[in-house]
Amino acid sequence: MRRSILSMAFVAFGFIALHAQPASTDQNWTPTIKFEKETHDYGTIKNGADGTCEFEFENTGKEPFVISNARGSCGCTVPEWPKEPIAPGKKGVIKVSYDTKRSGAINKNVTLTVQNAGKDKTGTKVLYIKGNVEPPPADAGMPEKKTGMAPLEK
Repeated sequence: MRRSILSMAFVAFGFIALHAQPASTDQNWTPTIKFEKETHDYGTIKNGADGTCEFEFENTGKEPFVISNARGSCGCTVPEWPKEPIAPGKKGVIKVSYDTKRSGAINKNVTLTVQNAGKDKTGTKVLYIKGNVEPPPADAGMPEKKTGMAPLEK
């Protein structure tokens, strides 16, 4: 009896001690990454124009990090990012291409997943693109009108 009470007390104490530990800082880690701009405004651009923009950044922290993933909010927004670790003090570029064959407002984002190189720390960073794509010209993509009749001869 005494042994089971002692065992239960030991398990309870261990359970309480385990849950009393502070939360790991790894879960809340955010890399020290500084962007020159976090939003790119295309303004009003023509339908079919070059929809590529760049986001330059610098690692202002004391540890290297790796951008392990970059995901656009839809298939019309495609990011390219450096795959190698970014050392402290080094710079890099995220290239984002938007499909400008889609008329209307642009309000998209790119979510970066950033990991501390060699450790289990991860964080995210969101970049934004905005603007407006003009409608295509009235004659663009319109096939020639065919009546199906031969021309009249005089």
